[in-house]
Amino acid sequence: MHALLSVDSNVVYRVPAYQRGYSWGKTNWEALFTDLVESTGPHFLGTIITVDVTKDVVKRTVLELVDGQQRATTLTLLLAAVHAELSEHRDGLDDDDRNDLINLGRRVVTRDGEPRVTPQIQDSNLDDYRHSLRQAGFKLDPARAPASYGNRRIAKCFRYFRSAIRTLAENEKISAPDAARRVLDAAQQAILVKIEVESFADAFVLFGSLNNRGTPLTPVDLIKTHLLSRAHQSATVDVDDAFAMWTEMLTHLGDHYPTQERFLRHFYNAFKAELPTVTNAPVATRSKLFGIYEKLFDGAVIDRVEALLDASRLYSRIICLTAVDSPTELDRAFRRLLHIQGTPSYVLLLWLLTKRDALALTDAHLVKITDRLTAFFVRRNLTGTPQTYALPALFMTVVDKIAGSSGTEVVSVVSEILATVSASDDEFRRRLNDSIYDENTDVARFILATLSEDAMTEETSIDLWAQENGHFKFTIEHILPQGANLPSGWIDMLGGPEAAALAQHEHRHRLGNLTLTAYNSTLGNKSFPEKRDRTDARGRRIGYRNGLALNADLASRDDWTVEAIESRTGALAQQVIERFPLSGT
Repeated sequence: MHALLSVDSNVVYRVPAYQRGYSWGKTNWEALFTDLVESTGPHFLGTIITVDVTKDVVKRTVLELVDGQQRATTLTLLLAAVHAELSEHRDGLDDDDRNDLINLGRRVVTRDGEPRVTPQIQDSNLDDYRHSLRQAGFKLDPARAPASYGNRRIAKCFRYFRSAIRTLAENEKISAPDAARRVLDAAQQAILVKIEVESFADAFVLFGSLNNRGTPLTPVDLIKTHLLSRAHQSATVDVDDAFAMWTEMLTHLGDHYPTQERFLRHFYNAFKAELPTVTNAPVATRSKLFGIYEKLFDGAVIDRVEALLDASRLYSRIICLTAVDSPTELDRAFRRLLHIQGTPSYVLLLWLLTKRDALALTDAHLVKITDRLTAFFVRRNLTGTPQTYALPALFMTVVDKIAGSSGTEVVSVVSEILATVSASDDEFRRRLNDSIYDENTDVARFILATLSEDAMTEETSIDLWAQENGHFKFTIEHILPQGANLPSGWIDMLGGPEAAALAQHEHRHRLGNLTLTAYNSTLGNKSFPEKRDRTDARGRRIGYRNGLALNADLASRDDWTVEAIESRTGALAQQVIERFPLSGT
């Protein structure tokens, strides 16, 4: 590393705009610091890959960091922390140490005042980095701290290394400057291999295989890298434009990586018939994803990335990420499908929304199709039919079968196929009458919430899917408590200890014994009348007389028995079968 950040060189390293932001965290910082200070010799730090993009060789040599920004940024922040510690004790340093401090400064910032490493601007990386260097004693403009500086990774990295140096001094019972010098010596002896290649194409090939000590590259990262490599070689699109379109696509999909990956799989599966043939990839899987897009970007960079961008806008609406001031009935249908975890069917919906004009599909058609999909997943997620592995191929088959249909015909084709592969009404009813809470808690919650929502008006509407601290505010409540130590009131109501224990064992998790409440912890093991009539400190009804339609039959009862659970289970099961049909209008 001594040679890469030479005091006498005019080399600077820049992170290109298309790179992801700084992503190392405490685990990475700790590993680097520990490896350096505990090493008995030069420590190997891995590799960086660069491309020479110099425009004025007299002024400086500019190397673009195609791979290695995490290591380069972190190492210079480590050196900045050493510089800060030595600067604070400048008055106690001898002439040699002061000279070392000056040389250290030249390793981090060039003689003409430019940082040796320049991160990209994404996520305030560059502003945070420059401010960290200013805190370390370097004179860089501007002097004002970026907003929320202390909350981001680069600031935390710099603070971590300052703290680690001081902790090292305490543990080794040496002065802080001695600890800083020890870290500096280890860093200067460390080996960091620089691979300088002639072109971006060569760099991108290496980038896909070399990522030592870094955050592992995902298929989405590799696909982006290949896209930019192809853009660099293409005369049809600029690298920066390709990066901007890719970034906009990810903005539509949100920050959740599984959603981004799933979109790329769904795009291929939805439009496979229109895309170039990819050998041995009948269905997009995670392991095949990079190979698929490597093929798709060959010779069609701009067309493919524009198609992905357009599809991502539609996908954002399907997955309910698009902000909608006045949601339509279609948006509400998408929301129901999301809540029942119908994501495998997004392949079909993405294709339908893309082709809706050619298929003569109105919003009403799409609502009906989405509701059919929701009904399908209520049944599928409870019965397990068809099996999970068959779902991608199923919805690709539906896409193929729709070809040549339009309008109401499309709705009919979708409904017929779903009805054919789904569990029968008899099997669905059997599962609904069984211990549904044990079988699939998510399906149970969806059913209870949907039946409640169906009876709401604008005036009585309650968001049963609202969350607080990552958890639903409304949770499933067992009317007959599910826990041990059943109170005497319940035991007496159910006919004695043995009968009560048997009732709990056989009936506590059945649909008829379940409801929704935002006050589960306040109801608990209380007697049925207490749960029914419960109020909060302000006198508001929070028990079964809270006005929720799902609880209407509970509000008028004085007891809760096995017979009551049986009756309510049967009634609710019938409601569910009628509410989620796979045929009819």
